Amino acid sequence: MPNRLSVVMIAKNAADVLPECLASVSWADEVVLLDSGSTDSTVEIALEAGAKVFINEDWQGFGKQRQLAQNYASHDYILMIDTDERVTPELASTLKAVLENPQPDTVYSIARRNLFLGRFMRHSGWYPDRVTRLYARSRYSYNDNQVHESLEAPGAKVVPLKGDLLHLTCRDFASFQRKQLNYATAWAQERHQRGKRVSIAGIFGHTFGAFCKTLLLRAGFLDGKQGWLLAVVNAQYTFNKYAELWALNQSYTENKPL
Repeated sequence: MPNRLSVVMIAKNAADVLPECLASVSWADEVVLLDSGSTDSTVEIALEAGAKVFINEDWQGFGKQRQLAQNYASHDYILMIDTDERVTPELASTLKAVLENPQPDTVYSIARRNLFLGRFMRHSGWYPDRVTRLYARSRYSYNDNQVHESLEAPGAKVVPLKGDLLHLTCRDFASFQRKQLNYATAWAQERHQRGKRVSIAGIFGHTFGAFCKTLLLRAGFLDGKQGWLLAVVNAQYTFNKYAELWALNQSYTENKPL
């Protein structure tokens, strides 16, 4: 008898993307959605699709929200996805096969195909963009990071799966930029709390490095105009992160008691 699967996701105001996401995992034994205070029809759409819906508006970051969402799941294995992701038929077949006979002490990574302004990127560091998303519920969970959270699986073997997870990363450039700014702020605050520091030279060094890494090292130029634009966006995002961290460092230094 195969292991049973809980698909787990966190959401807020995702009504525009949620129906296709839910349809792509309708074969799962259970779908759990933890909402953080949607004002659109996210909750209603999830309930109509048969998902188990819970609400937590005490937002403490992506990592802790995913931990809480996982606590509501009840089956052997977790597939953690986002509302702007879709499980392809090939990936669904692979997941079902794994659940028939999963390996012990093992977690599974999935290749994401990221959409950027109408193009599913094949280079630029955005493909295969592997993320570890399938794992035993009782053994592993996400870390506490506010942003760029990841699965904590020390000592586990990571096995790559066949099939892609489609990720509608950037459908609208303005909203994508707003999200990047929010991520940059959260990243800077978290790193500042950990005592990380950066100099003016470091800001520009990281920024230039991000541009070159995307365009050249990761062959972003092969993705056409989207690759060039993504290199600029990554550079801007990196600049925002480190500039905000520098500002927090300066504020702390100026207000530090003698």
